[in-house]
Amino acid sequence: MQSLYLLISLFIVLADQGLKNYIVSNYTVGEVHQVIPGILSFNYLQNDGAAWNILTGQMWLFYLISIVVIGVCLYFLFNKKYKNTLFDIGLSLVLGGIIGNFIDRIHLKYVIDMFQLDFIHFNIFNIADSAITVGVIIVFVYLIFFADKEGQDA
Repeated sequence: MQSLYLLISLFIVLADQGLKNYIVSNYTVGEVHQVIPGILSFNYLQNDGAAWNILTGQMWLFYLISIVVIGVCLYFLFNKKYKNTLFDIGLSLVLGGIIGNFIDRIHLKYVIDMFQLDFIHFNIFNIADSAITVGVIIVFVYLIFFADKEGQDA
């Protein structure tokens, strides 16, 4: 079953890197194109920080965090003690997202961002960021609502 979760992670990495490659090949930094008017635009940015551009230039910290998170995700995905579909899907999304951004950081020394929500003032992000966010939410939902119930059934 782990192979299914690794495929989810691989899909995230390939989609993320594929879109980033498209953006780099077809846009200049700062160039904006509406995809869905009033809702979504592509805006090519190079982010050398974390979310909301915090800790700009602290690449060594992002390398360390990425390696630790990848290790933690793999540990929980391959440890039979922690088997739950919801939990594993969340971990798979986080793993794929972390790897997608880690590839950028190693290769480029920054992360390529492109999604701009036009209807709300929000930072520009990418597929990897979205996968990490959704994955963390899924893990939290599992931990808050389901983890204790599984322990009580045993």
